[in-house]
Amino acid sequence: MTAVKQTDLVLDTCLLAGRIMIENGSEMARAEDTIMRIATNSGYPDAQVFSTVTGIIMSIPDQKNAQVESVSRRSIDLEKVSWVNRLSRDYADHKITLADFFEQLKLVDQAVPYFPFWLQVLGAALVSGPLMTIFCNNFYDIGVTSIIGAVGFAIYYGINKTLNIKFISEFVASLLIGILAVIAVRLGLGHSVDNIIIGAVMPLVPGVPLTNAVRDILNGHFVSGPARGMEALLTAAAIGFGIAFVFRFF
Repeated sequence: MTAVKQTDLVLDTCLLAGRIMIENGSEMARAEDTIMRIATNSGYPDAQVFSTVTGIIMSIPDQKNAQVESVSRRSIDLEKVSWVNRLSRDYADHKITLADFFEQLKLVDQAVPYFPFWLQVLGAALVSGPLMTIFCNNFYDIGVTSIIGAVGFAIYYGINKTLNIKFISEFVASLLIGILAVIAVRLGLGHSVDNIIIGAVMPLVPGVPLTNAVRDILNGHFVSGPARGMEALLTAAAIGFGIAFVFRFF
């Protein structure tokens, strides 16, 4: 392999690994560290990388131009982040070649699926009820909270898959969660509207984005950190507006 092709392959591998990690919930420091480890293990310890939530710029010394990788979507799939980290360690230990690393990254980007829909809904139910019990010390509403939380997440999933507009999906889901909580209490199936809503919206709360925003700011990423923080605040606002609408009219 010629030096030019080797350099191009290193850049492509680094950028693809970084994009997969950022798209799937990794903080910037982890993504940049993985990129630099790949470059260093490939013989380019002086490589330069600049990453944001919307793109990655990387250059290698003695090259006349830099390459840019766009980050067009953001979700939470820590399985992919873990997979990239494992491949990076295998490459550092010389268990796989750079070409194999790049090909496996492409498979990770395309072929690693999300958990099945039914399992995500079940997870939402298991998050909603127990967390409501922990926060509110209410054992009476754990069942109805789990059901409403699962239904709310299913509604969010379906709308987001159709419209691909996250904030609208969260607003509608939280609105319907509030309505279902009010109906459940009025029918005698639950005791506290507030407690049920607190638990049922937990699967929608942007915990990972908010945590990553704080970690990015603490690591000195003053572009990505506030951007992720603003995204988390918009998500919280969408949820809050949905619940406020219910309390105002119901």
